[in-house]
Amino acid sequence: MSAGFRVALASVAAARTLDEDLPELLSALGTAGIAAQVCDWDDPAVDWSTFECVLLRSTWDYTQRLAEFLAWCERVTAMTRLLNPLELVRWNCDKHYLRDLAERGVPIVETCFIESGEAADAFPDYAEFVVKPAVSAGSRDTRRHVRAARAEAIAHVQHLLDQGRSVIVQPYIDAVDSAGETALVYFDGAFSHAIRKGPLLQRASGATELLFATEQIDPRTPTQAEHDVAQRVLKALSFPVPLYARIDLLPTPDGPRLLELELIEPSLFFDHAEGSAARLVSQLIQRL
Repeated sequence: MSAGFRVALASVAAARTLDEDLPELLSALGTAGIAAQVCDWDDPAVDWSTFECVLLRSTWDYTQRLAEFLAWCERVTAMTRLLNPLELVRWNCDKHYLRDLAERGVPIVETCFIESGEAADAFPDYAEFVVKPAVSAGSRDTRRHVRAARAEAIAHVQHLLDQGRSVIVQPYIDAVDSAGETALVYFDGAFSHAIRKGPLLQRASGATELLFATEQIDPRTPTQAEHDVAQRVLKALSFPVPLYARIDLLPTPDGPRLLELELIEPSLFFDHAEGSAARLVSQLIQRL
């Protein structure tokens, strides 16, 4: 690695003390001889052109400032290398990507989209279900509802529509309460590790007001069926293989199904998989 090689880790002030991945990633970069600097993406004083690449990490407020964030991504792309790249960010920042993947044969959790101008009650009569914005992260503005409280759920949908946001309604998968969800992490298309997320959304609870909802995380060994679905997700992408990807799956009676594909700023849970930060850095070096 040439002297003076520098990488920016894009964050935001409110996330600096919350990103549990940063210490291990900084250590792995240092061990590899790479000078890394954590920078707030919205800091106008940063000269992004002085870095060999900008690695998106904990830019966790971007969903509330999407136009501003995408404009920043465009500026960075004109100056240096953004990872993951701009075209992937544009596609992955809106959960309509689930529709694209379903059309390419990926098994997704059943998803109903409600668009601006459509009726707020235009979703199936689920016994239990989740309402969230199509542009969201960290469970912000996301709530779990039951059939008996459908009127409350419709009000939730209408509130989001009134803000000019597209809305997603998905059935709540009961097995999550016991099995949790499985998140598989890939670096440059190769499986690195997986974790279990405990159940996150409680009945009749309000949406989190924080950058992200608190999660219960444990290491997990994925089943072969989960590996198979994750591979189908990666093969369905119409982009070059991303440097990093986190694939969140839910257990259903019909097998694992994709809940979300995280390609922008996902937590990668390095502290639950020894050597995982070094694996990401190794793939980063190969790319640069």
